[in-house]
Amino acid sequence: MAVSLREYRAKISSTQSLKKITRAMELIAASRIIKAQHQAAAAAPYSRELTRAVSALATYSDVEHILTTENPNAKRAGVLIVTSDRGLAGAYASNVLKEAEQLTERLHAEGKEIDYFLTGRKAEAYFSFRQREYLESWTGFSDKPTYENARAIGDRLIHAGGHGLDEEELAAISAVDELYVVFTRFRSMLTQEATAIRLFPLEIVESEEAPAESDLLPLYEFEPSTEAVLDALLPKYLYSRIYYCLLQAAASELAARQKAMKSATDNAEDLIQKYTRIANQARQAGITQEISEIVGGANALADTAGSE
Repeated sequence: MAVSLREYRAKISSTQSLKKITRAMELIAASRIIKAQHQAAAAAPYSRELTRAVSALATYSDVEHILTTENPNAKRAGVLIVTSDRGLAGAYASNVLKEAEQLTERLHAEGKEIDYFLTGRKAEAYFSFRQREYLESWTGFSDKPTYENARAIGDRLIHAGGHGLDEEELAAISAVDELYVVFTRFRSMLTQEATAIRLFPLEIVESEEAPAESDLLPLYEFEPSTEAVLDALLPKYLYSRIYYCLLQAAASELAARQKAMKSATDNAEDLIQKYTRIANQARQAGITQEISEIVGGANALADTAGSE
């Protein structure tokens, strides 16, 4: 019984240490998520207005460009998957990868080949374990992305799309006709949604309903030409959209980690209470057994003395 009591006390001690760790990680995530939310909110207006400007160009111009012209015979698509560098965030990374697999099935059903671009060590591990190929990956900034990170990713994706390359360079690569990004959209502290969107060509959705005033696209005059404007907007558009997706993913990762660590802390507290109750029962059982042995020994001595 004493050995069992020592085991439970050791379990209580180790669980208390684990509880301190999960509680610290919960507080760290809670302190950083506010900043991540503010950064995502601050980046939203610029990304939204730039997207509206590009959408206006796509709507009111008839110039063939990678941003505005959809290839009816598209055979290759690029997919950027945004995951985390670290775990302990619940189902955050698995939800993104599940959404990416659904997008993959849809693109394959359309007869398209896929080039993968990854951010986060979780995506790298997922592809490496399954021995699946990807063109390039970026790691080390999933919870603290910067605009420079978005520029590096955007430059690589622009190159993958064949923009700005001459015929000889285009012949050396397989340019993608479409580009998608799979990331986690931050809805609230309790809700984060894995989402797949197409960056280019832009999807122009026609509706029979009258658009709201905020949805009306502005009219522009192009100087020196529509092509030059689109060429200038392409990198800015990609940088801003990728940066916004990275910020949304960072806020979602921190929120998921805070929720997961809070759940782990609560579970550790429940385990401590359970082990404490069992240890007390074992201690009381040990005391009861010792008393019984003492009483039994006293009765035996009394019987022996009476018989003499």
